[in-house]
Amino acid sequence: MARIVVDPIARIEGHLRIEAQLEGNGIKDAWSSGTMFRGIEMILKDRDPREAWIWAQRICGVCTMVHALASVRAVEDALQIEVPENAQVVRNIIAGSQLLQDHVVHFYHLHALDWVDVVSALRADPGKTASLAQSISNYEKSSPTYFKGIQDRVKALVDSKQLSLFTQAYWGHPAYILPPEVNLMAVAHYLEALEWQKDFIRIHAVLGGKNPHPQTFLVGGMSTALDPNEPFAVVNNENINILRRLVAGAKKFIEQVYIPDVVAIAPFYKEWFKYGEGLGNFLCYGDYTNGSMKDPSKFLFPRGVVFNRDLSTVHPFDPAQVTEFVNHSWYEYKDGDDKGKHPWEGQTHPKYTGPKPPYEFLDVDKKYTWLKAPRYRGKPMEVGPLARMVVGYAAGQPDIKAAVDGLLKALNAPPAVLFSTLGRIAARALETQVMAKHVVDWVELLANNMNRGKVSIFNAAKWDPSSWGASSRGFGFHEAPRGALGHWVDIEGRSIKNYQAVVPTTWNGGPRDTQGQRGAYEAALINTPVAKADQPLEIMRTIHSFDPCIACAVHVVDAKGRPYTKLNIG
Repeated sequence: MARIVVDPIARIEGHLRIEAQLEGNGIKDAWSSGTMFRGIEMILKDRDPREAWIWAQRICGVCTMVHALASVRAVEDALQIEVPENAQVVRNIIAGSQLLQDHVVHFYHLHALDWVDVVSALRADPGKTASLAQSISNYEKSSPTYFKGIQDRVKALVDSKQLSLFTQAYWGHPAYILPPEVNLMAVAHYLEALEWQKDFIRIHAVLGGKNPHPQTFLVGGMSTALDPNEPFAVVNNENINILRRLVAGAKKFIEQVYIPDVVAIAPFYKEWFKYGEGLGNFLCYGDYTNGSMKDPSKFLFPRGVVFNRDLSTVHPFDPAQVTEFVNHSWYEYKDGDDKGKHPWEGQTHPKYTGPKPPYEFLDVDKKYTWLKAPRYRGKPMEVGPLARMVVGYAAGQPDIKAAVDGLLKALNAPPAVLFSTLGRIAARALETQVMAKHVVDWVELLANNMNRGKVSIFNAAKWDPSSWGASSRGFGFHEAPRGALGHWVDIEGRSIKNYQAVVPTTWNGGPRDTQGQRGAYEAALINTPVAKADQPLEIMRTIHSFDPCIACAVHVVDAKGRPYTKLNIG
């Protein structure tokens, strides 16, 4: 049996290693290894919990906002703080817009090229491409002239021998099967999405002050003042109109470009509804409400757990049942690695025992990754858009059920096709369809509240530490683009005693546990076909379908604050 290594394999920055054991033309076993140390939780100890969100954003250099949100919610939960409706709505708009942008960027810029052969687009007939595009959508940019212009741009790159954005790929690989016209349409929309997402994420600049690392979160609410007549207020009529334009444009792009592209490409790869199934266990913390975060019954994304692909039952989620194992991770628990720990008792003690680079293979019978192994009731779980759609569909959430049923009807397929590599891609697209509608509604709700004089956005009741108890614990959660994100804070006196974050890519990309149970990435790769061992495109397809974000799961910091370089500013 051949052992192959794909390193790096991650979506933006490359700190994920996959080792796979081949048998025949398929994968018999696989191991997922995060190759950088994560330790940002260590610098949160002894800090004021009200500022934790500022530091927690640095867990990731891309999706910074999601950690800010989970962090303020953790402290609010510990201190029993309810935030005003406007704060929830502003948070919903910021988080919802992050999800929409992230999913579109993932499909076109981080994953589509696993399925789309850019070079093949040079053989396309622009007229036939225009006919195809017009048959699936009324998007205005679908003329032969438009597609000929895109084709000429790609040809100039190819002729220059410098493919720029499209350099690192296996063009001509036998697993690419799209007709040239579909490839040209997808490349055109790849470039179109670059321009769209750049404009759309201005929502974070309007409501968050900047992106990345928005600055308007507060424990107790938001610092985004509402005043229809104040030109310097964050939320006024002028900025509401900006938000309206941006969310309307997003809804149009998703409905007229993104969803049609997914529906057009999926039938060519129907066999991928059979690959990448993985665990069959799905976890969703639930999220998005205008009311209290303590009332999951009002969440847009329902809270719950589905075990063993059983859509007839959604089990209630109990935060006390989350544990993390380190028996295959480069950490140690001071009282032994044989048992998992709940995040409130979690420890971050790095202890690298792996081979010294360069090395050929990991010793996967021992410790082999910087990711821990989260478990729920002792079971490995998949989190993310597919988990949210599965739990929402099983729970009968109307918007999710309508979206999923609509896709299944278009594909003439049963719900079981969702449990796959292509199912994850479809779930992400469906989620944008659901979210786009609600972001539009939240902007209007914010405008109506403002113009009715309902402008409260911050609850200062517990801002003074003298009102806190001697100790408290909180769990803050958010259904981030990649899935269930949890921050756990233990407060003693006026400072943080312990802080742990369990992020979506840790859930999905973690290693085996003490029972030998694989994580979601590892399980999803089993039986995946590999046409060419030296060009493992199929491995990238399945792993990229999860949209890994290894910056969140493993993060380098110097816990002692030692400087690495000095910058002289004249």
